[in-house]
Amino acid sequence: MNQSTEQQTNGSVPLAEAAILLGPNDAAAVARRPIPAGQVLALADGATFTVAVDIPPGHKVAVRALAAGDTLLKYGQPIGRAACAIRPGEHIHRHNVESAGPRAERKRKPVAASTESPDGPVRTFEGFLRDDGRVGTRNFIAIISSVNCSASVARYVADEFRDVKKAFPNVDGVLAITHKTGCGVAAEGDNLKVLRRTLAGIANHPNVAAKVMIGLGCEVNQLDGVQQYVQLGQNEQPPTTLTIQTTGGVRKTVQAGVDAVREALPRLNAMQRTTQPASKLVLGCECGGSDGSSGITANPAVGNAADRLVRQGGTAVLAETPEICGAEHLLIERAVSDAVADKVIGFVDWWEAYAAKWGFTLQQNLAAGNYEGGLTTIAEKSLGAVAKGGTTPLTGAFGFAEPIDTPGFVFMDTPGYDPVSVTGMVAGGCNLIIFTTGRGSVFGCKPSPSLKICTNTVTYERMIEDMDINAGTILTGESVASVGERIFEELLAVASGKPTKSEAQGIGDEEFAPWDYGPFF
Repeated sequence: MNQSTEQQTNGSVPLAEAAILLGPNDAAAVARRPIPAGQVLALADGATFTVAVDIPPGHKVAVRALAAGDTLLKYGQPIGRAACAIRPGEHIHRHNVESAGPRAERKRKPVAASTESPDGPVRTFEGFLRDDGRVGTRNFIAIISSVNCSASVARYVADEFRDVKKAFPNVDGVLAITHKTGCGVAAEGDNLKVLRRTLAGIANHPNVAAKVMIGLGCEVNQLDGVQQYVQLGQNEQPPTTLTIQTTGGVRKTVQAGVDAVREALPRLNAMQRTTQPASKLVLGCECGGSDGSSGITANPAVGNAADRLVRQGGTAVLAETPEICGAEHLLIERAVSDAVADKVIGFVDWWEAYAAKWGFTLQQNLAAGNYEGGLTTIAEKSLGAVAKGGTTPLTGAFGFAEPIDTPGFVFMDTPGYDPVSVTGMVAGGCNLIIFTTGRGSVFGCKPSPSLKICTNTVTYERMIEDMDINAGTILTGESVASVGERIFEELLAVASGKPTKSEAQGIGDEEFAPWDYGPFF
């Protein structure tokens, strides 16, 4: 009897048509589409069950019975345990699942750095070669504020050049880098050090070809402290530095900043894109507004694209330490050394202690949109999130905004909050950002272009002006590898100057957000 005749006979639909079962022992399948209450689903072994309630797309339906306390598997990994008895066909979510459960062993396996050759020929893009050998995917002038007290002045300078690309087509813009700190903090210590490293990371960035640094004059974060971290290429112009108090006030400082930009513009406009190998790309991988499809569609497809980049000699960066909690063992076992593994373990342990200090646990680290999209526990979210890291060995681990100087797949310690996390990766040198979203984030982060990958077709079609690629096609049959290839090709196009959807709408001026975890005074 063929499948269609069987469906007509008993009214059942094969489970694979309605939902995705990610591991052979999983008790939870993820709905590809809305599954109505009363639908009969048939397992591969011929067993059937009836769906008890409407199951929204991205949410989980039980495919086998669980007793209270049983471990719940998804991706073949524990994501929690049953809080009560769960029957096949029931909706699996917050009402019947507890986050607590056994923790996987965090142990490194013997691996070595990948020696795989590129898939096919060496791939290239058109970028701006800098004196230090790094390559820009964009060509910006940055106006960097050392303290919030000079933020308005930095903004006024940038505002004078809103249409700069019309007269200087090789200049992507004049960007104000502003923030809410720089004073009222300890004059010594890690918090100030991280702020300075982050600001200098923008000054050093391959997408920034000229910079003006502006302070008030009396702040804790003095400009010379930031400049300790600024590194200049052999022929690179040093940053112009201005303090409002010394220059003579707001108007005079704005004018001095405008003059410095006008002097730099012809030099930047003379810079040309040249053909560069894909190995010069440093890709930051972020997710936000995640849903139940994220770990099935967009995130593994980005992981596939990241693998392609790593095999070309490039760098792919995974971040968001609170959002690898419960899945960190999958990264640790891929580390090329004990030192790399120990750094990742140290990052997770620090975050768990930090959360406990405030009466919080990382198990609580889900947003309202995550729950609505079908995610139930942090382990489930984390298992989907780490898929962005692909399959290659983990070659390095970096603190927030530390310069990323190791090629391959690496990890950076950042918070899970998107603006802060991406700020750290950009300051570390990422010249491209890829951002997966199921709920519909519209994130951008200049000076690096941000490419949006949507996890499902419904959101993609509703927000098509903001989404660059639809990975929801995986739910209807396209392979992860095929979408990964599409993403990789789009990355090369964006690196060569193609504007992303967020860039086309001017998004990215307000998202710079240094990590501020220390005390204020």
